Amino acid sequence: MPLIFYANDAGTDIFTPGNIGLQANTCIIEYRNNYANSGANYPDMKKTSIFTIALLALICFFTTTALAQTSNWTTSGRKLNLFPGLNKAEFAKQTQVNKVYWDKAMAFLAATNIDTLSVGKHVIDGENIFVSVSEGPTKEYDKTSWESHRNYLDIHLMIVGKERIGMMDTATATVTNAYDAAKDVANYDLNTKGNYYVADPNTLLIFFPQDAHRPSIHVDAYDKVKKLVFKIRVAQ
Repeated sequence: MPLIFYANDAGTDIFTPGNIGLQANTCIIEYRNNYANSGANYPDMKKTSIFTIALLALICFFTTTALAQTSNWTTSGRKLNLFPGLNKAEFAKQTQVNKVYWDKAMAFLAATNIDTLSVGKHVIDGENIFVSVSEGPTKEYDKTSWESHRNYLDIHLMIVGKERIGMMDTATATVTNAYDAAKDVANYDLNTKGNYYVADPNTLLIFFPQDAHRPSIHVDAYDKVKKLVFKIRVAQ
């Protein structure tokens, strides 16, 4: 019978440090209830619950470690924040497995005055990590489109101005243009609903292969923007 993980009654995020014991206990209680209903033996449940605690603690450790590392991300003298829609579990995986790539990205930001970056491609580590800088007008919502990538994850950061970017799970969307390996892109039904975030010069928006995104949406008072997008090879 599958485990079901729930946050505690106060709604604490499962990844929040300092609450591992309470969260693990909540998972065990839920698990006990499931087994009580299934008629399974308690000893078997107890062994699996111990495993559950260890697994939950491990997930928490790697996620909080990864988030702590990004607390030092700076560029052009300003501290950078992570957007609230971040997929924390995938973020923890990617930053641990491909730590060298993420360290290089962090070092590039810290050492570069991004305000002076020229439009175009800036290579950091061959085809493993590079930055694309663009400048131009934003678009009305109906002129933008959903996209996702398989080989690279995206990190969006505004250099000048603001734009709105949508995000949704590719599993919930209808594909309109099948994945093109040469371009590393797939597109989705424009009517698919998603969550929207404002990108600005102080916020990193990170999108993994399962995160379809809809960039370049116009924000009032910001008709023209300059932005960069990190492309980091995905860890399988």
